[in-house]
Amino acid sequence: MKFHIKAFDMVPARFNVAIMMFFATWVNYMMRVNMSVNIIAMVPDESNTTSVKTECEAIATDDNSLYNSTVTMVTKRVLRQPDGVVTFDWTAQQQAYVISGYFWGYAVTCLIGGTAAELWGPRKIVFITMLISGILTIFSPQAAKLHYMVLVGVRLIIGLASGILFPALHALVAHWATPVEKGKFVSALLGGAIGTVVTWSLTGPLIENLGWEYAFYVPGAIATFWCFIWWFLVYDSPIQHPRISDSEKKYILDSIGDKVSHISKDKKIVPPFWKIFTSFPFLAMVILHYGSNWGLYFVMTAAPKFVSSALGFNLTATGTLSSLPYLARMIFSLIFGAIGDRLMKQNRVSTTFMRKFFCLFSHIVPGLLLIGLGYTGCAPILSVALITFSMGSNGAATLTNLVNHQDLAPNFAGTLYGIANGIGNTAGFVTPLVTAHFTKNGNGFAEWRPVFMTGASLYIGAAVYFILFGTAETQSWNYIAPVEEEEKRPSNNSNDTTVTIPVKT
Repeated sequence: MKFHIKAFDMVPARFNVAIMMFFATWVNYMMRVNMSVNIIAMVPDESNTTSVKTECEAIATDDNSLYNSTVTMVTKRVLRQPDGVVTFDWTAQQQAYVISGYFWGYAVTCLIGGTAAELWGPRKIVFITMLISGILTIFSPQAAKLHYMVLVGVRLIIGLASGILFPALHALVAHWATPVEKGKFVSALLGGAIGTVVTWSLTGPLIENLGWEYAFYVPGAIATFWCFIWWFLVYDSPIQHPRISDSEKKYILDSIGDKVSHISKDKKIVPPFWKIFTSFPFLAMVILHYGSNWGLYFVMTAAPKFVSSALGFNLTATGTLSSLPYLARMIFSLIFGAIGDRLMKQNRVSTTFMRKFFCLFSHIVPGLLLIGLGYTGCAPILSVALITFSMGSNGAATLTNLVNHQDLAPNFAGTLYGIANGIGNTAGFVTPLVTAHFTKNGNGFAEWRPVFMTGASLYIGAAVYFILFGTAETQSWNYIAPVEEEEKRPSNNSNDTTVTIPVKT
């Protein structure tokens, strides 16, 4: 037993927490994106193709398949499966309900996830939500066989559970990340990029060899197994961790100082919502976060459609490159996170200056690349490169909108992030409408340039607003300990007066 304890002491407890947070986002994205691939095998359709006329002239290639003036867009492909696998004949509308069910639930609970974690502890909240998601993912095939609406309900509940995850993880960061390591911790929350790529790579072979049901069983089993490792390795704060070394505990607590009130089972603190919503620094952070989400949704939804419909680049080819932007964002986030932590350690610039300066990379550069995307001409490879670097440069968000709530109020970091992310997620509903509005009469460059100008304007405009009005100074309403002491004092004083009053008389 002593050997095991010493083995754990060799690895810093906060490193275990960061790694488990990384895998939390990884596993969460496996359960989030698997439906978009699984539905292809669940509802096979061999005839769903569309021809689109582009402005680009036909270009001769060896196999004449890269891109053409008229491109056939294959929106679905048939996956071979073992004999006897059950499939469905759901309509396009029914399939849309199945795919979107997750996001309906997610949009609701991300608003309250941070507050729940602050009240009951992120360790317990993350464990419960991930366990629910894992178990329901395992039972998804049975739900689908009962009725498509049962599956919609299951996906809705998974979305409700998953919406709590990221705000809860941000609440955990506030208790474990020292100021000079916060960039690395926030970068760990972008592990979903790896989860997306792994899911796309793993789902195809699973479906073709075992059937689409196993594309649910495997991610669900991984999530369930992960939950028990999480419960063993992660605790709400260094104070509660039973295996953390005394030196590491002292280092974390001294580095964080009095900005964070460490979680106690007997102490439930309700966030000061009125002060939060009337805080101009919080408003600046929300605007910055919304601008980031707006730009990202444009890159994720509008840009691939532009490459396929305006440039005539075969969707089968773009599918092989579709993971590059996600990988680029994660890799760049690690680089930017390390740079930010280095600057904080050297104490050469203020935190506020660093947050505003890196808006150049997280918002302004991606916005400019979006504008450039409308002027690439018939150069699909260049367009894919711009999409990749636009997404990659936004990895600097680990030093701007993805961490500013930790600066403003680390005690309520989960609540602040949950509110900001809930508002920011509305961009996912709006951006497709904007794209459809500008391209309703055609898919030429003239129609697409306003799309990217709109996306870039919010990207850049949000950064300018934050540079002018944002801050990284901890707000007065973050500090809760003095308030609690004041609440206790009247009762003590009243006891004293009962004793002293007879003396005065």
